[in-house]
Amino acid sequence: MRKNYLKNYAMLCLLLFISSFAFAQTGGITGKVIDEKGEALPGVSVVITGTTQGTVTGPDGVYRISNLKTGSYTVAAQFIGYEKISKAVTVSATAMATANFQLAPDNKALGEVVVIGYGTQNRKEVTGAISTVSSKDFQKGTTTTPAELIQGKIAGVSVSTNSGQPGAGATIRIRQGASLNASNDPLIVIDGVPVSNNAISGASNPLALINPDDIETFTVLKDASSTAIYGSRASNGVILITTKKGTAGTPQFTFSTKNAIASMRNKIDVLSADEVRNYIRNYDAANGTNRSSFLGNANTDWQNEIYQKAFTSDNNFSVSGTTHKLPYRVSVGYLDANGLLKTDRLQRTTAAIRLSPKFFNDALKLDFNVNGTYAKSRFGNQDAIGASIAFDPTQPVYKTGSPFNGYNEWYNTTADGTVVLNPNAPRNPVALLNDKSDIYNAYRSFGNFTADYRFPFLTGLRANLNLGYDLSKSGGSVFVPATAAQAYANAGSSYQSHQKNYNTTGEFYLNYVTDLKSIKSNINATAGYGYYDFRTVNRNYPRYNAAGGLLAGSTPVFAFDVPQYTLESYYGRLIYTFDTKYIFAGSIRTDGVSRFSPTERWGVFPSAAFTWRISDEDFLKTSKTVSDLKLRVSYGITGQQDLGNDYLYRYLPTYFVSNNDSKYQFGNQFYNMYTPSFYDSNLRWETTATTNVGFDFGFLNQRISGSVDAYYKNTKDLLSYIFLPAGTNFTNGLVTNVGNMVNRGIELNLNFVPVKTQDINWTVNYNIAYNHNKITNLSATGVNDSSVGNAVGGITGGTGTNVQIQSVGYSPNAFYVYQQVYDQKTGKPLQGVFVDQNKDGVINNSDLYHYKSPFPKYIMGFSTNFNYKKWSASTVLRANIGNYMYNNVASNLGTQNTIISTAGNLNNNASRDLLNTGFTNSTYLSDYYVQNASFLRMDNVGLNYNFGNIFKGRGLKLNVGANVQNVFVLTKYKGLDPEISGGIDNKFYPRPRTYTLSLNLGF
Repeated sequence: MRKNYLKNYAMLCLLLFISSFAFAQTGGITGKVIDEKGEALPGVSVVITGTTQGTVTGPDGVYRISNLKTGSYTVAAQFIGYEKISKAVTVSATAMATANFQLAPDNKALGEVVVIGYGTQNRKEVTGAISTVSSKDFQKGTTTTPAELIQGKIAGVSVSTNSGQPGAGATIRIRQGASLNASNDPLIVIDGVPVSNNAISGASNPLALINPDDIETFTVLKDASSTAIYGSRASNGVILITTKKGTAGTPQFTFSTKNAIASMRNKIDVLSADEVRNYIRNYDAANGTNRSSFLGNANTDWQNEIYQKAFTSDNNFSVSGTTHKLPYRVSVGYLDANGLLKTDRLQRTTAAIRLSPKFFNDALKLDFNVNGTYAKSRFGNQDAIGASIAFDPTQPVYKTGSPFNGYNEWYNTTADGTVVLNPNAPRNPVALLNDKSDIYNAYRSFGNFTADYRFPFLTGLRANLNLGYDLSKSGGSVFVPATAAQAYANAGSSYQSHQKNYNTTGEFYLNYVTDLKSIKSNINATAGYGYYDFRTVNRNYPRYNAAGGLLAGSTPVFAFDVPQYTLESYYGRLIYTFDTKYIFAGSIRTDGVSRFSPTERWGVFPSAAFTWRISDEDFLKTSKTVSDLKLRVSYGITGQQDLGNDYLYRYLPTYFVSNNDSKYQFGNQFYNMYTPSFYDSNLRWETTATTNVGFDFGFLNQRISGSVDAYYKNTKDLLSYIFLPAGTNFTNGLVTNVGNMVNRGIELNLNFVPVKTQDINWTVNYNIAYNHNKITNLSATGVNDSSVGNAVGGITGGTGTNVQIQSVGYSPNAFYVYQQVYDQKTGKPLQGVFVDQNKDGVINNSDLYHYKSPFPKYIMGFSTNFNYKKWSASTVLRANIGNYMYNNVASNLGTQNTIISTAGNLNNNASRDLLNTGFTNSTYLSDYYVQNASFLRMDNVGLNYNFGNIFKGRGLKLNVGANVQNVFVLTKYKGLDPEISGGIDNKFYPRPRTYTLSLNLGF
């Protein structure tokens, strides 16, 4: 036993010795990873080359790899968007080896993975015209809707905010759109879910219910090679929005707050009170009248009375990280934005959660994504905008004894005490605001579940399931008291509305990727199926007066209106790469939509593309000047079927029910009448064929880089509402397919890095796009003269007057007016004197001519960011050239008959343009009012300071910034703002100048 004991003891000592020797021979590597500014980079992958050993950096940028045998290693640090760096390290048993890294941005970015339709692709292999803007390049300052983030950032993409109202959204046009009356909005896909652009009651814009702070990237698909995979909804381009995901490592907390003051940048130029008094007194003296007796003694600036300095607070908090191998991100946000227009306010609360677990050695990837929004809005009465221009500035806001809540209004009191409002006078602007309560609540939730599975039995094959939804609900009420002048005839007004939208998505596709090394080839094939359903429920209510009395004729015929349509799709794509230099891509999609008849329901949308990576050829591979050069050629067909819910199922012969004012009496009963609706049984898809040729280039190791694209788009079977001769259909109008339109243009995007040192990093982006569009044919059954076209562009003031037209040979919505004649001595326009275009001695409709277009020929964007150590300064400028605007404010209010009414003894105000023209009566169809609206706008300028870690060892980071938006606008346009979608300026809600202070905390 003693021998066994001694033997075991000796063996134990030997084992302890050996193990201690082994532990003594192991070590590790530690270090810190920072970015080009010297800030810690969390989530960086640090790996021992040639092994699976590695880790990721923590919040402080520090990493640690343990249990390494002594010896020499190569350790690499890699992070998306930064250049990969490797270092040789010798590990000893006595201490941890140190390897620190400072990563520089990968300006070359050729290895970057970009999002495409139903998948991703290496940027250097992309065959289509695709542009990506990430969060670090977004517009700075206060943004209430996502589209504002990419203004001026992408060649050929115009983003124009719809107004200065909080959450008003923006009009987005990619290569100017391709339709006449169907939608020109791009398809927007958020994390794989196509979202509807249909309006949501209670929200000024659907995208206003999405928190911009949750967005990581915008990817814009512009040509048919990249968009045809989306088929029938892609004629106007596609925008892929990717929201933020969880990060690797320990929880990362971020809090940001932006607090802003908005003020008027400029006002509509109208006559002052003293100018009105002088004008009317001079008129009285010249005409022997006594209009001056109706003048007041006040000096009221009505625009000052309805506008205010508006405060906005935008606050966001998020936490992201990984727990038990589960990446997550949770965020909440609260926006409280007051409008320039008094009583205008948007309060929005948002929440989002995203979980991205992986299973079976990352073979199965799941993604749960849920976003929710609650928005409460009080909408200021925008009728006050027009009234503030026209109301008499010599009158005060309030009047003692006024029966209209004390507000000054144009009224008379008869002998029996009856109050009679003058119907020709504008209402008091302040009363219009304060006497109307317009409050709505809107709820929206969108999200999806995706499952991506890589099959173990066939390397490269994976299946992807995507189930998504976009649901919204809204409701609200409007109340105007009986004592308000704006609803005096009905003793007030009270009504409500409710709406629900149900949009669902179901998609499944297979993707197979394989390398055929023996023939230097790679194959990437995708095949899938999609099902999409869009349903809206509108609840219709009658209207009441303020006391709750039912207003006659307001009871709806139907309590519910439920427009719905369904889309079913099959699609496939093949990308073949040979020798990494030659890429061939082809896709095809077939869509069926319930909007059209069974014989016209299905459409086929193919595309083909070729890419040649010229810089990988032997004659350029070693060039120190050319770092990237790629040729792209593509052709494809996309579709369009979105005419809005008002024109659903117009291929069916249907009837509509008359309103309650049009009932017919049989005996003692009154019945609603049924009238046939217009229909076209052959209604079909609108299709756009696009050819695109482009070059991507880079020089001097990508210090200069960019792309140039030329495109030609031909749209056939345009969906349009046209007017018909009486008797050819049940109505004088019809939605049908008419004619063709072409768009052609060139785009240039240029990136430049003038300075790049350890302390200074200066980047510049400039983009410019030229586009020319023209209607080439307008032919449809029943249209007698397609050369004249369809009148559009209704204006305020001239009942039934249109100033635009859609005609063959001209741009859509070209202005259609008379050519004004001017006094040769004074240069002033002559009242009612126009050029006789056809020389027949008579001025009539045949003398109207096509004059200019509301669409710019050139759009430009310029942005720059200058970083010096912890300071950074940035600015963004945009320009439109060649666009014209119809100044409806001047045409409607810039005449004598607006300031001296011929219909009654009242005095209104006038546009200052009255002093330029001297016009007595309105001359709406004069080209004098079609004005050059080219502009240069500085969108914002900002300054930021990054304090970094403000407490040693606690990882609390602080960044502060100051920003000014809408800094200046240079233009010849005489109206309020040269950037108004549609080209007609009237009662436009002013865009404010906004001053923002921001604070960002991370820990």
